[in-house]
Amino acid sequence: MFQKIILIIIFFSIISCEKKVTVEKDKIKVADWLIGNWENKSPDGILTENWKKVNDSMFSATSLFIRGNDTLHSEKITLSQQGEMLMYSATVNGQNNDKAINFPSTTETENKLIFENPSHDYPQKITYTKGANNTLTAEITGDLRGKKTTERFILVKK
Repeated sequence: MFQKIILIIIFFSIISCEKKVTVEKDKIKVADWLIGNWENKSPDGILTENWKKVNDSMFSATSLFIRGNDTLHSEKITLSQQGEMLMYSATVNGQNNDKAINFPSTTETENKLIFENPSHDYPQKITYTKGANNTLTAEITGDLRGKKTTERFILVKK
C-alpha cells in the first residue's frame, strides 16, 4: 500500500512538472503572428522589422529605418518568455551604451501585445496590434520631453 502511494505521488509530481514546462513555453506562441518580414513605406523612408523564431522561448528581430542609402535607426529586439511573462528587449545602436532596455509584457492576446517600462525615458509603452490583410500596427507611447507622444506605424507583411 505504501509503495502505491509513493508511486502515485511520483506520477502526479512528474505530470505537474511536465504541464508547467508546457504552459511556460506555450505563452510565447500567442506572438507567433509577429514572425516574418514587415515593412512601412512613407515619404520619410522605409521602416522594416524582420522577426524570426530563435527557439521555443525566444524570437528575435531587426528593425531598420532607412532613407535613401542612409540607415537612420537600427535596433535589435528579442521577445523571450521568462516564466509566465514575455519580455521585450530592445537594443538601439548608439543609445544606452548599446545595452538592451527591457519592457515586460502587460497584455498578451491573440491580436495585441503590450509591453511597458514606466522608468524608461522614451518610450514607456510599446504596442503591437495584429490587423487585417497581413498588417500590424506598431505603436510607441510615452512622455517625450514633458509631452505625451504617440508614434504609430502600420506595417505590411512581405
